[in-house]
Amino acid sequence: MRITDLTTHVLHDGYRNLIFVRVHTDEGLTGLGEATLLNRTAAVVGYLEAHVKPQIVGRDPAMGGWLWREIYSGGFIRGGIDAVAALSAVATAILDIEGKRFGVPVWRLLGGAVHERVPVYANAWYTVEREPSAIAERAQVVVGMGYRALKIDPFGPGSYELSPAEERRSLDILRAVRDAIGPDVELFVEGHGRFSTGQATRMVRALAEIRAGWFEEPTSWDDPRAWLDVRQASGGLVPVAGGEHFGTRHGFRDPLAGRWVDIVQPDVGYCGGPVELTHIAAMADAFGITVALHDSSGPVSTAASLHTAVTLPNLKIVELFDDFSAPFVREAVPGHPVMVDGHLELPTAPGLGVDLDLDVIAEHPFENFAWNLFEEGWERRFVRQ
Repeated sequence: MRITDLTTHVLHDGYRNLIFVRVHTDEGLTGLGEATLLNRTAAVVGYLEAHVKPQIVGRDPAMGGWLWREIYSGGFIRGGIDAVAALSAVATAILDIEGKRFGVPVWRLLGGAVHERVPVYANAWYTVEREPSAIAERAQVVVGMGYRALKIDPFGPGSYELSPAEERRSLDILRAVRDAIGPDVELFVEGHGRFSTGQATRMVRALAEIRAGWFEEPTSWDDPRAWLDVRQASGGLVPVAGGEHFGTRHGFRDPLAGRWVDIVQPDVGYCGGPVELTHIAAMADAFGITVALHDSSGPVSTAASLHTAVTLPNLKIVELFDDFSAPFVREAVPGHPVMVDGHLELPTAPGLGVDLDLDVIAEHPFENFAWNLFEEGWERRFVRQ
C-alpha cells in the first residue's frame, strides 16, 4: 500500500476553523486526522500542503513511526505548535488507515484498552452573560444533559491581575455554579495562563472554597515552572493542571520530572498524535501523575482522543466540546462519539470509526475570523460582538 495524496477540509463553526485532514492510499483506504489550531489555519494548511504532503506521498502507511520521525525532524527545524498540529493530524490519519486495513479499532493498535468507557467533562457551555445567575442556570442544564464534570474560565478578559471588583465577580460566578450543581459534580477552573504568580497564588487559595477539581494553567505556559509555585501555595487543596500547549514528549519532560503539575493535559492534536500521547502518559505514570486529555477541537479529534484515552491506565478524564458546538459540526463527521451519562463508550468500528460529510463542510467554508480570549465577551464564543 502507498500513500497517494493528502487533502485538507476546513469548516468554520462560528468562531474558529476546524481543519480536517484526509490521507489517501492506492488501495482506496483513507484515514482522517484533525489539525485545528485557533487563529493559525492558513499556517497549518500551508505547512501540510507544501511540506508534509511531499514527504508522505509514495510511502507505506505501515511505516508510520518512520514517517513521524521524518516529518518531525527531517526538515532540520523541529517543533512549533503549527508544525506539531500538522504532524499530529497525519499521525492520527495513518493509524486510521491501519485500523481499517486490519479491520480493528485504533485503540487495539495502541496496546489495547484498559477502560470500557471514559469520563468526559463539558467545556464551551457557558456562552451566556457573564453573571452568576445566568451561568449557574446554564450549568444546571449541562448537568441535566448527563455531565458529571464541568470546566469554566470565569475571569472575563483578565490579564496578570484582577481588580478587586473583578476578583469578587469571578469568585461569585464560581460559588453560584457550585451551589447550582451540588457537591458531587466536578468543577474545574481554567486560568488560560492569564495571571501573574502573585494573583494566581491568591486565587488558588480561594478556589479551595468551591472545591475546585483543578486550577488549569494558572500562569503563562511560557513559564510553566511558575505552576509549581501555585501548586505549593494551594497546600494540596487544589490540584494544578496544565500541558495542552506542549509538543511531543520533549515538551513534557521538565514539567513531569519537576512535578510542576498534579494533572498533565496533553492534547492529541498538539502533542504529536495518539502514539506520542501514550508515550507522554507513560512518562507521567512513572511520576504518579494522572492524565486529563485536553481536546478543544472538533469531532475527529474527539474520536482520536477517545481511542487513545481508553488505553491509558492513569487516565483521569477527557475534555468534550462537541455537545456545545453548532449541530452542523457533528453532522459534518458521521460516526462521531456521543456522550452518554457523562462518558464516551469504547469504540468498536475499524479505524477511528468516523468519516467526513464534504457537503456539510462545503456549506460552512473557511472564514478569516480571529478570536481573542482577552477581549470582553470572549466566553460567548459564537456570539460575535
